[in-house]
Amino acid sequence: MPPKFDPNEVKFVYLRCVGGEVGATSSLAPKIGPLGLSPKKIGDDIAKVKHSGNISLDDVIAIARQMRPRSMAKNLSGTVKEVLGTAQSVGCTIDGKLPHDVIDEVNEGSVEVPEE
Repeated sequence: MPPKFDPNEVKFVYLRCVGGEVGATSSLAPKIGPLGLSPKKIGDDIAKVKHSGNISLDDVIAIARQMRPRSMAKNLSGTVKEVLGTAQSVGCTIDGKLPHDVIDEVNEGSVEVPEE
């Protein structure tokens, strides 16, 4: 018999998902089911979550430094452009500008990307 449900208890459930897509309920069920929640409803709620979508160029460079060992780019600027491409795919903006505009600025040299 399961333990009594405490309505004031806070539980955290950590999972990975692709934003905007409803994951398989079979992967949510083992974590959500024992809490008495519907995996289908939770999956739909996850798909509705929107992000503010604006990050700074310094954050992009910090992410690129973390991704550098896995990147196939010759320079850090290539890894920065990979991160900017991902930001464009998910609908993020960089300091209020579109990621592709920032990529063009990196290509032109008007935006300085440090060497490693």
